[in-house]
Amino acid sequence: MTIVVMDGPTASALAQILPLLLLTLILELRRTALHRKVSRIALAAFFVLFGVIETVLVLSIDGELYPFQWGDLLSAITIFGLLGAILAISLMEPRQF
Repeated sequence: MTIVVMDGPTASALAQILPLLLLTLILELRRTALHRKVSRIALAAFFVLFGVIETVLVLSIDGELYPFQWGDLLSAITIFGLLGAILAISLMEPRQF
């Protein structure tokens, strides 16, 4: 059984573009201090949703979501872990010296 979400080139392009947009969003949230007005739960839910979408895109780069190649799975898990680190760092408040 083969599961296809989208074609490989589109998944590849989105997998490269979306993290840049996420970083831009984080920078703008910090610059405008909106991260203080949005609840941590909402930010965490957004990051988890983004991580799931990015994982599906990375797994779909070869044109099929399932069966996937093991290299794609390791890349997807790495990206998901890095997104978790970005979430943790984005929720930290700067130290006052």
